[in-house]
Amino acid sequence: MSKFLSTLAQLTTLMRIGLINVIISASVYALLFYINSWITSELVFGLGVNWIYLPAGLRLFLTLIFGLPGALGIALASALISYSGELSSDLVICIGTGLISGFAPYLARIFVFSNIRLEPDLSNMNLQKLLLCILIYALMSAGLHQYWYATVGLENTGSMNHFAVMAIGDVMGSILLIALIKFGLDLIKRFKRIDR
Repeated sequence: MSKFLSTLAQLTTLMRIGLINVIISASVYALLFYINSWITSELVFGLGVNWIYLPAGLRLFLTLIFGLPGALGIALASALISYSGELSSDLVICIGTGLISGFAPYLARIFVFSNIRLEPDLSNMNLQKLLLCILIYALMSAGLHQYWYATVGLENTGSMNHFAVMAIGDVMGSILLIALIKFGLDLIKRFKRIDR
């Protein structure tokens, strides 16, 4: 009986941590989405397509770190953003967009972990593997998004031009976000040295 209770307690803890990771992922993704929309409003190519899309890097990061809870958080936030924004008032289109937003990077994660021998704790991540992750994710995300938009008949979406710009925007946004994070971490290290 005590083994059962111990297992139940562990499961409850895992579920609580998973729920916290979903909430963190959804909140941070939504925040960066609106910041990106504000900063890059002049770089919009078309509906749901931007030449620089910073949240792409966050999608990849959240699914690499949190796995499935990260994907679920992104999917939830993206579906709500889509429904409350310009994309469509059709709930099915918005849910589909949310699922693609969350699970394209998760599928890329599965592909990367199984094909480029990336360790689950990311300990063997290097620049080459990171760039490969970014490229695989960007192509998968852009392809699935544009296929979905063409399938549901959204106007001015689903073309090869939309696919190419979305993939470029995801790559550029991911690289830029990673560079900003690296710069921030370097700045923190520099300030810590000054304080000593």
